[in-house]
Amino acid sequence: MDYKDVVIGRRSIRGYKDKPVPKALIREVLEMAMRAPTSLNTQPWNFYVVTGEPLDRIRKGNVERNLAGVPDSREFRGGPGYEGVHRERQIGIAIQLFQAMGIERHDKEKRQDWVLRGFRQFDAPVSIVVTYDKTIHGSDIAPFDCGGVVNALVNAAWSKGLGCVINSQGIMQSPVVREHAGIPDDQVIMICVAMGWPDDSFPANAVVSTRKSVDEGAVFVGFED
Repeated sequence: MDYKDVVIGRRSIRGYKDKPVPKALIREVLEMAMRAPTSLNTQPWNFYVVTGEPLDRIRKGNVERNLAGVPDSREFRGGPGYEGVHRERQIGIAIQLFQAMGIERHDKEKRQDWVLRGFRQFDAPVSIVVTYDKTIHGSDIAPFDCGGVVNALVNAAWSKGLGCVINSQGIMQSPVVREHAGIPDDQVIMICVAMGWPDDSFPANAVVSTRKSVDEGAVFVGFED
């Protein structure tokens, strides 16, 4: 695929075929992704690629603990809730997804089911848990670099016909993820990426988020018009 086709065509996939992804193909995707730029060549990232029964146990534990009201234990913490235009964009994509899935505002059952899908990592056949070394926890560069490699990962996967969605709900109960993915204590769990073959019949997969234009997001300094 042409690079522009990958970047423009890629979208977040939240519905997957019940079809395994070959380990060799995942390795190829990771090899491409790990060419991402990194500060001072530190390459802080590690990937725990989970499928089958271990992933099912993570799904089960994640759902059960969240439904039981166990507070989330994400190790890489987010900031305060979004406000202003950022909140508007967050609500905007939720509206697009709910409309595509036929989920009405008042339909608590369907809304709950959608939340649970996130806790189950959207039932994808593969979950890639991204971690970084605890020795550099607190550095702003390590998360920056991990964000870069995750962007490279989802684009590399798309170029090979695979779909992904970057998902924080799937690692909200970090003790469950750590246990069943075999993640040692010297790693900080940052995020996970659900991966698999896109199910084109799943309505949410057709949703394309609106994006800021270059004029909105970029300031050009020192150029002649």
